[in-house]
Amino acid sequence: MDDTYNMSMRKFLKQVGVTSQQAIEAALRDKGESGKSYAVKAFVTIEELGLDHEVSGTIVGNG
Repeated sequence: MDDTYNMSMRKFLKQVGVTSQQAIEAALRDKGESGKSYAVKAFVTIEELGLDHEVSGTIVGNG
């Protein structure tokens, strides 16, 4: 894989990570329930490649 691929991949994943963290933190702040666990799922889709990828986990709110 070349540098263009690596840079575009890193840029996309950074954008996903940063914007997702901001959205989750805002939702947790609005809810304000410290210590409660929330099930979370994230989906990545590349229609042209037929890719549907799901990641799931748990986030514990810090209110």
